[in-house]
Amino acid sequence: MAQLRVPTHLSDKLTSRRGARVSLAVVLIVFIALFGVFNSATAPAGNDSAPPGSESAQASALLSEFPDADEQSVLIVGSRTDGAALTSEDLATMSALKPQLDAQTGHDATGAMPSEDGQAAVMITPITVGSDNAETAQVVKDLRTTIADQSVDGLTLHVTGGPAFGADVTSSFDGANITLLLVTIIIVAILLIVTYRSPVLWLLPLLVVAFADQIANKVTAAVGTALELQFDAGIISVLVFGAGTNYALLLISRYREELLLSHDHRAALASAWRKTVPAILASNVTVVLSLLTLAFAVIPGTRGLGISSAVGLLIALAAVLFALPPVLAVCGRRVFWPFIPKPGPGMEQGRNWRAVAAYVVRRPLVGLGAGLALLAIMATGLVGTQVGLSQVEKFRVASESAAGLEVLSEHFPGGESQPMLVVTRSAQAQSVTDAAENLDGVIRAAVTGETSDGQWSRVMVTGEYSPSTPESLELVTDLRESVHKISGAEALVGGATATDLDARDGNARDLLVIAPMVLAVSFIVLLLLLQSLVAPLLLMLVNLVSAGAAIGAGSFLSGILFDQDALDLQVPLLAFMFLVALGIDYTIFLVHRARAEAHVVGTRQGMINAVAHTGSVITSAGIVLAAVFAALGVLPLVTLGQLGLIVGLGVLVDTLVVRTIIVPSLFGVLGDTMWWPRSIESGVDQVEEPVHEEEPVLIG
Repeated sequence: MAQLRVPTHLSDKLTSRRGARVSLAVVLIVFIALFGVFNSATAPAGNDSAPPGSESAQASALLSEFPDADEQSVLIVGSRTDGAALTSEDLATMSALKPQLDAQTGHDATGAMPSEDGQAAVMITPITVGSDNAETAQVVKDLRTTIADQSVDGLTLHVTGGPAFGADVTSSFDGANITLLLVTIIIVAILLIVTYRSPVLWLLPLLVVAFADQIANKVTAAVGTALELQFDAGIISVLVFGAGTNYALLLISRYREELLLSHDHRAALASAWRKTVPAILASNVTVVLSLLTLAFAVIPGTRGLGISSAVGLLIALAAVLFALPPVLAVCGRRVFWPFIPKPGPGMEQGRNWRAVAAYVVRRPLVGLGAGLALLAIMATGLVGTQVGLSQVEKFRVASESAAGLEVLSEHFPGGESQPMLVVTRSAQAQSVTDAAENLDGVIRAAVTGETSDGQWSRVMVTGEYSPSTPESLELVTDLRESVHKISGAEALVGGATATDLDARDGNARDLLVIAPMVLAVSFIVLLLLLQSLVAPLLLMLVNLVSAGAAIGAGSFLSGILFDQDALDLQVPLLAFMFLVALGIDYTIFLVHRARAEAHVVGTRQGMINAVAHTGSVITSAGIVLAAVFAALGVLPLVTLGQLGLIVGLGVLVDTLVVRTIIVPSLFGVLGDTMWWPRSIESGVDQVEEPVHEEEPVLIG
């Protein structure tokens, strides 16, 4: 990869007077064609949290064969607004809702059943769920409307239970992706304006990346449908905007630098394109290959996100490399107005970055010690970090289903809201029921259905503990061990809590399998790019420590900002993958330039020059990417908020600490040894006085 030679004729075709116009026409034709072909594509529905081969997934597949498989129960929880015990009149008032509920749902609801302390009551009514979450959400909404239309003075009624939770999650995302897209665009626009200090230039990369995002949205939807993937389209938009803007920043920064040396803006742009393509390609390949390792994940959402995000980033790469250059070529040098770069003597720029780099390289042990000490302090947040949120904890915004579950848990056994479901051979159904009832923590167990052929029976098991608590997860394990011992039963334990247990196991497995693969991909890319052993190994170790520090600090801050002491199941793996892969981006931008400079002025001075040249653009890129990930906080799920917080924090640490202090310190300590077993031909390896030359000014 380090030997990559970009064809001169290709850069000339993209930037010449005639070639730029032809390239723009080709880009527009391709965009229109892709949009036309994939315009009707929609991302597939589905949000399976457990592996397809897990016991809960197998149980779910068998449960779908029961005649009443499209029926699920919701709970209507009632309590007095003044906190007093329910009176007989209150219970009668609740029970009087039954005719309206039955007419609304087409099923037979129970009467009001009071709790032992008499402070709450519950009615259970089956509903016919829809073919997807949106249809079910409408059914629950209609049910809530029916209840709201009935005046119940002094009582508070909440509709909760599994279908209600799913409905609230679906409803909370109404318009959320549009909000995320708008917030992302505003963030990128503001930062580009600050970066370029031009009323015009910021529009060009933003428009190109926005077009790429629209194409990526349609193409990934089509790919997802074809491959039956599950993924969050919002995260893909964040990646496309973040990575695409980073690539554009690197290209335009080098373009501005070349304009200070050339009177011909087209020649300057062609030169900038050729010099930045290797780093941009290496960066993109690293992230794409890292994302593709998620194809080996057993959690459907993780696997789908990896494949679809890789497709989105390839589209972002193509847009920046082949659409942005002709746009810049047509606009010319004046697009930088009012700070138009021109050849000639001028005030030295980038002095601060050069001064910082020179200080660090001259005193590398001080910088290395300080940087590693900061990462160590951040990493202490990992101590005691727990993984796994309950269904209520995953929801950042208030919801009726969560409020109902809280009331239910206070006055009824916690397992009432989401019982465990055991599928067993009908001949052994009674044995399975008896085995379940004999377990500590089980309140009751009963056969509640049978398949049409009579081969399978469904046993509903209600436990004492609230869903997703450690006690409830342990009860699932005990129940499985008990029913698996029954000869011929072929029993499978499913339900929400069993699914959560399998999801935890699946995510733990994915982290152990995929994290080493991500590290291997990043190491191999650095190995090919730098053609040495020492630099890639040390840079990977630093990146690993930085990722761990960001996850630790993010876990600590999550307890403060989201009031959650635990991370959600997918957060550790996705955060680790993004931190390592995106962190390597900035390593590539910096060290690729340092190697080129080292051939001229030696390793240590080459690193100083590299920081001086790239410090601004890397800082700009890091701030943009961190801010874009932080935009995930507008979405209602704690999972995405935690992911945005950790990755955003990690990117800033990578930008301001790792690339500015730790990496230059390593080069200051080791010098030419960083390139071992290859050597730098220059012979110069001393820290020179700052060279007064024109360099790009961005943030910083």
